[in-house]
Amino acid sequence: MVHAHLIGIGGSGLSAIARILLEEGYEVSGSDLERSDYAIVLEKMGAEVFTGHRAEQIKGADFILLSSAIPPNNVELLAAEQSDIPIYRRSEFLGDLTANKFCIAVAGTHGKTTTTAMISWMLSELEQDPSYIIGGVSKNLATNAHAGKGQSFVIEADEYDRMFLGLRPQLAVVTNIDHDHPDIFPTEQDFFNAFMDFVHGIRDQGYLLACSDDIRTSELVEIAAKESRIKIYSYGLDMNRGDTPPGYVGRNLTINENGSFNYEVFFHEEFLVEVNLSVPGMHNVRNSLASLAVANIMDLPLAEAASALSEFQGTERRFEIRGEVSGVTIIDDYAHHPTEIKATLEAAHLRYPNRSLWAVWQPHTYSRTEELFDEYLDSFEQADHVLITEIYPSREKYRDDISAVKLAQAMEHNDAKFLPGKFQVVDYLMNYLAPGDVLLVLSAGDANQISSMVYERLSLNGNAK
Repeated sequence: MVHAHLIGIGGSGLSAIARILLEEGYEVSGSDLERSDYAIVLEKMGAEVFTGHRAEQIKGADFILLSSAIPPNNVELLAAEQSDIPIYRRSEFLGDLTANKFCIAVAGTHGKTTTTAMISWMLSELEQDPSYIIGGVSKNLATNAHAGKGQSFVIEADEYDRMFLGLRPQLAVVTNIDHDHPDIFPTEQDFFNAFMDFVHGIRDQGYLLACSDDIRTSELVEIAAKESRIKIYSYGLDMNRGDTPPGYVGRNLTINENGSFNYEVFFHEEFLVEVNLSVPGMHNVRNSLASLAVANIMDLPLAEAASALSEFQGTERRFEIRGEVSGVTIIDDYAHHPTEIKATLEAAHLRYPNRSLWAVWQPHTYSRTEELFDEYLDSFEQADHVLITEIYPSREKYRDDISAVKLAQAMEHNDAKFLPGKFQVVDYLMNYLAPGDVLLVLSAGDANQISSMVYERLSLNGNAK
């Protein structure tokens, strides 16, 4: 039995690969600084998971797989180098893992986790038994990864650290291109060039499916169209555009009883199917439209595909309703980029009209906060109250030249406040939340703990749902 050791096994990326390897019969071990929920699940599946890094933990490994976050001086990495054990970065390993499948790679600054989960769920419901790797846990599938017996492999193509350049997809989906990760891509052009390189990696006679509602993605399509070796399709909403409409178009949008959208899908003016979504937001119309375009390209039955998407419940920390207690609805969301924040607040406003909306936001990384500072200032217009915590540094070292205090002070909002820590935020909310309010916690860090703390505190005084 081949033994794989994963350094950084507790993260969403490597834990998904570990699950695939376990299902394929590998012996799996791994280490991480903390024991995450992902790691606990892997242990139950048979993996040996170590808390902390020590050289002796790689004993018996046939190869090592590294998270992007692992520094070159990691003791396990150094021990593997000294022992001449093969070492792989996630990008190169994923290329090999998907090489013999019909690889559907979903890229984009926003929406890639949800779109990957939608396609994976849709193909599963259509009895295709796909393999998949999702950047979060799908509520419908109750996991973030699976080694399927079918021919398809759906994978979230992460641009961070240029991971997606290791993939050679048969079908590449690009949802949008919005400058992010300035620690890796200092300029917008650097970021765009990485997506161009990703498209160059599409297999000959493969497909590019790109959202034409996004300006930079449209530019990508124009450049890619010069290559005759791939087929290009676009998708988008009917926006009374003067230019050529996209191939796959969503039209006649209406709000349904879920506070989500119903719409109709056309392909070059031919009606294909009607879709009734359960997840809110205009962004999810686009995500589901991309999923249906994938089904059509694969020549799968669209009525059944639309039915599967109508049952899609989302992924964890993507507009995840934690519950309702004392009349307050509590929602977690991963949004940390200005575009994502706007889309999430718009979805909340549509689903909960005429209700007071509280947004708790934890900025993520100093470099992103600095680069997108001005864009953040007008991202919270649809929130009635805004509470901003201190910046979550993630992989970055502490900086005192950029702070969330400056953000709160610069915001032209009727009620935007800075509260440094989670406990201060919770205490403030307990004093001011009222029945009928909606609390939306926006964080890619650890501020989702605020949701749990508020829920528990309110539960002491009322009925939880």
